[in-house]
Amino acid sequence: MVSRVRVLLVEDDESIATSLRRGLARYGYEVDWVATAAEALQAAPSDLVLLDLGLPDGDGLDVCRVLRSRSDVPIIVVSARSDEADRVVGLELGADDYVSKPFGVREVIARIRAVMRRVHPEGSASDEGRYGRVTIDRRAGRVFLDGVEVQLARKEYELLSFLAEEPGALITREHIMEAVWDTNWFGPTKTLDVHVSALRRKLAGALTFETVRGVGFRLLVEPAAATP
Repeated sequence: MVSRVRVLLVEDDESIATSLRRGLARYGYEVDWVATAAEALQAAPSDLVLLDLGLPDGDGLDVCRVLRSRSDVPIIVVSARSDEADRVVGLELGADDYVSKPFGVREVIARIRAVMRRVHPEGSASDEGRYGRVTIDRRAGRVFLDGVEVQLARKEYELLSFLAEEPGALITREHIMEAVWDTNWFGPTKTLDVHVSALRRKLAGALTFETVRGVGFRLLVEPAAATP
């Protein structure tokens, strides 16, 4: 869980806003929702802004420019506009990332965490998680088994870190590919199986990566051996 990061969600589609608010809250974020450009510019300060471009009273790019002129608050544009020009303009105006609709809540969470790590590289103590015999230090990007560091490739680490967000939950292949690789991944999903196999080998006996055929994967934490 994150330590109560406050997110300003600027989104005029109520169904999308409701889904995002529910998903963000589940991960510990506090969400202030506004539906117009005017409300966005009058909102209280936040730790991060999720900004839609298609607002009823103005262009989100103008909102992005004004917000950036006021502060260094991280801004992630979330938009149905997939045109590369809009993406480039958004980034040039100071947005930290750009997510195209449709997207999954898990992808947005991953993007938020990535942006927050870049903006606040010192991280927080809550970035360390323990899963039985395995410890994931998300701040340092390191994994330990029984106190000994396990050498993981970058994508192996990112995959493990993502699956460990909800131990026991079934996560689809599509969601994993979106969050760990990206929404523009067009290669074979076989690469996911290769990385899961590598994690099984390196963390055997401590974590189980259960395959649900045709759906995805579930991370199970094996209990630590009792101390005699």
